[in-house]
Amino acid sequence: MSVVVAALYKFTRLADYRELREPLLDECLRLGVRGTLLLAEEGINGTIAGDRSAIDAVLAWLRRDPRLADIEHKESEDEALPFYRMKVKLKREIVTLGVPGVDPNARVGTYVAPTEWNRVVNDPDVVLVDTRNHYEYGIGSFRGALDPGTSSFREFPEWVKNNLDPTRNPRVAMFCTGGIRCEKASSYLLQQGFETVYHLRGGVLKYLEEVPEAESTWEGECFVFDNRVSVNHRLEKGEYDQCHGCRRPITQDDKLSERYQKGVCCPACFDELTTDQKTRFAERQKQVELARVRGEQHLGADCAASQRERSAISMEE
Repeated sequence: MSVVVAALYKFTRLADYRELREPLLDECLRLGVRGTLLLAEEGINGTIAGDRSAIDAVLAWLRRDPRLADIEHKESEDEALPFYRMKVKLKREIVTLGVPGVDPNARVGTYVAPTEWNRVVNDPDVVLVDTRNHYEYGIGSFRGALDPGTSSFREFPEWVKNNLDPTRNPRVAMFCTGGIRCEKASSYLLQQGFETVYHLRGGVLKYLEEVPEAESTWEGECFVFDNRVSVNHRLEKGEYDQCHGCRRPITQDDKLSERYQKGVCCPACFDELTTDQKTRFAERQKQVELARVRGEQHLGADCAASQRERSAISMEE
């Protein structure tokens, strides 16, 4: 039986978000669901995985709260659970921009349905911006999209300040993995005086789900914040693996490099990591391999999932 992977978020006022944590975690654990959900006063965000009935039950549990009754989600499938455990975490923001006063609950840009996206971004007066991080852009993006070159979403406002001007670029279209970063980014751009800000409803994942590949302007694969690392246009597990030293996506060619060491480093981070870090990562990988031989699961293998919780959709995406 295939595993359903559901990415979800909702900006809404959750003044009691701390009290929601334990009941939500208990429900997920009872149903055998794994993944990470973030709760904050501004809403909920995360990705969970489980069998069909379990995912439906969690979504039904959430939607019983009137504030989450219309929560949307995107689905894909995997052959096995792409997470090691279930976590519900309390945060200041469900996606971290780090700019006070940016409130998608009060004001956001203009949603564009996936089926309308190509028409909107083909307008030469619209500037198309990828709000994701540089390693995400590197494995796939929309044709003609600008890459801000950021390593975290917190860097996006500075890039906007240095590269966009509301008087010269009054119309901007933005996209991200599941739609959440664009909610906050569009609110920020409107705050900065941009006239019209479009954002892709449901993000890249919804676009890949609804737009036929023959009509698509998406090129490459889409990075996802779980153990699949990336998905292709059919929302199947992609061709990329992940370096457990820097957590960047890596190719099979990267693994052939003299600078690649499984579980330790890759060509991109070989010169970035200290000797101490490489030693620690090598010991961790050794323990992972020993546990595998014994038929056990070593929690050190969860490093990819832990990083995705710190990365900026799901987590800090």
